[in-house]
Amino acid sequence: MSNVEARSGRPPAMRWEAPYLYLLDQRRLPHTCDTVTCRTPEEVADAIRSMVVRGAPAIGAAAAYGVAMEALRLRELDDADSFWRRLESVMRELVATRPTAVNLAWAIERMGERARSMRSQGPAAVARELELEAAAIAQEDVETNLAIGRHGAALVPTGAGVLTHCNTGALATVDYGTAIGVIRVAHEEGKGIHVYAGETRPFLQGARLTAWELQQDGIPVTLIADSAAGAVMSRGAVDLVIVGADRVTANGDVVNKIGTYALAVLAQAHGIPFYVAAPRTTIDLRTATGADVTIEERDGREVTHIGDVAIAPEGVNVYNPAFDVTPASLVTALVTELGVVRPPYPEALRRLFEAQHDIE
Repeated sequence: MSNVEARSGRPPAMRWEAPYLYLLDQRRLPHTCDTVTCRTPEEVADAIRSMVVRGAPAIGAAAAYGVAMEALRLRELDDADSFWRRLESVMRELVATRPTAVNLAWAIERMGERARSMRSQGPAAVARELELEAAAIAQEDVETNLAIGRHGAALVPTGAGVLTHCNTGALATVDYGTAIGVIRVAHEEGKGIHVYAGETRPFLQGARLTAWELQQDGIPVTLIADSAAGAVMSRGAVDLVIVGADRVTANGDVVNKIGTYALAVLAQAHGIPFYVAAPRTTIDLRTATGADVTIEERDGREVTHIGDVAIAPEGVNVYNPAFDVTPASLVTALVTELGVVRPPYPEALRRLFEAQHDIE
């Protein structure tokens, strides 16, 4: 089974060599490029929970490979009922690993639908098809990101200062990236942009991952503390903010990495456009508003420690939501693979899905 080739010298976020999935350990970056080998779907689930792999599109693709992995392992079973019970159990376990990002549930639902459509053909045929389906999900993600990049780059002025948050690049996807995909295309077009990357406390995805990715690609980047964003905006250094999303609800609310909401408020206060780059699979028309989304809360140790070093008093209470909700009213536009979507979002998002249905 072929793999997506990374577009630069970076090691890819994931590599499938049946029946194993190899994941770049993002907890170790930027200091070491270690690989975690997942031999079972339980190990894939643990890698998603522990942030070996992260980013909404990436965890969706990794989970899809986890389903394929189990199907391949069980393809010689004589008892078809046991095969299906185990496959359904694995899909439930994978979808429960992180509740906020909708791409994960979407990928598992797609794998489940494909498997059930072939139920009469036996485990071996289902396993072969699920491996192909996981590979298709991975390849489609790259093509989607390239399209997002092209649409979004048109919004980036020449010489712009661009502020971004968290990591939305090749590490958060199968390759290229969503918001960072827009930045990459703008850079490739010679627009002479400069990126300000927020550190993204508490897990430091901006400091450890985004700054590293942009340096690898030769894109000018300045790392800032999250608390410096307002000061940088007030100096006139930022012309636009662009972030990714883990879920966009039917009314246009954006669920994304904690700290996104604060940036949107600051952008509005300074008259700076606030853009969100996300694939159509991140848009969840089944969920009415951001208030209806379950927000993942993570271990307080991520706040009280950096690595193994304690930076807070022992025993202090910690609130550590992984995501927040940015109201649609603060979002200038959504950048998708099908084009740029502007308010009013309920109607615009519905039309976007209708357009996709017409294309298909």
